[in-house]
Amino acid sequence: MTSGKQGPLAGLRVLEMAGIGPGPFCGMLLADLGADVVVVDRLQAGAQSIDLGRHAFARRGKRSVAVDLKTPGGVETVLRLAQHCDALIEGMRPGVMDRLGLGPDVCLARNPRLVFGRMTGWGQDGPLSQAAGHDINYIALSGALWYAGQPGEAPMAPPSLVGDIGGGAMYLAVGLLAGVMNARATGRGQVVDAAIVDGSAHMMSMLLGLQASGRMHAERGKSLLDGPHWYNTYRCADGGHISVGALEPRFYRELRERLGLAEDPAYDEAYDPANWPALRERLAELFATRNRDAWCASLEGTDACFAPVLSPDEAAAHPHMRARGVYFDTDGVLQASPAPRFSATPAGAPGPIPARGEHSATVLDEWIRN
Repeated sequence: MTSGKQGPLAGLRVLEMAGIGPGPFCGMLLADLGADVVVVDRLQAGAQSIDLGRHAFARRGKRSVAVDLKTPGGVETVLRLAQHCDALIEGMRPGVMDRLGLGPDVCLARNPRLVFGRMTGWGQDGPLSQAAGHDINYIALSGALWYAGQPGEAPMAPPSLVGDIGGGAMYLAVGLLAGVMNARATGRGQVVDAAIVDGSAHMMSMLLGLQASGRMHAERGKSLLDGPHWYNTYRCADGGHISVGALEPRFYRELRERLGLAEDPAYDEAYDPANWPALRERLAELFATRNRDAWCASLEGTDACFAPVLSPDEAAAHPHMRARGVYFDTDGVLQASPAPRFSATPAGAPGPIPARGEHSATVLDEWIRN
């Protein structure tokens, strides 16, 4: 028997130690693309700090094995599963897996081709490696939170997206797949140390390039991507918001034309930061004169680089997002569809969310006994 999954990662076996945050999200991403992801859940109820039940979307498409990690038999079960998989995901504090008897040295001794993925905020070493933290702390230290705010205001970023998902889960997924490719070529596995501070800092590369070229400044509101009137969000008459991002000159010209500002000389010096505060204020007054839908009717689909700021439910109902099937609804519950898309090996519909230990017997039969 096999898990019967489809997608570009069909046939890839991943063992995931149950947790919260970026590790499970990474496992979900791999499962969405066809990998057979088996979650090792604690046998004891309440062992995980957050139980979202049928709304635990990071568990979708996975299978669950329930194990008592406090017993030698439970540890041995995990080691035997590790012998038969390509990659392992764990997101515990450094040293915890080793104390359980499931550290990378032990697992790699059982399976030399194993790619052992370690997901942490601060990394496996360094002065902060044993400290607690969350997304906002990791992106704060890495520099990625610095520009997320207007001048004079405290920085604020979308919760858990930049650090946990962008700098964490996505980098772990790339690391695991790179490690598996290398293991298949060389026969040797390895440890992937995916720290959110590392990934978040790496995501800053484009901004660091702008900084080196003099186009990005340490002072907020003075750079191309955090201060101009033509790259900002604005409140509309109905309380909704819209965004404009007319970065290049030709897009800026179209924005001016469609807003009736083409002949206004105040908007000619678009790239002088000294003009931005006053022009932002004028645009704010202009956008506040009409409802969001009215601005959509005037600007959406043009080269003015415009989009409304939508809630997730609104996004799911938007014609473009609906046409692409970006979101889907199951029993009244909204989820995002697998991404990215593949022409030759498309991913199937995301699988159900497993109950704790639902597949213990099946997985042990498939992975170990057969």
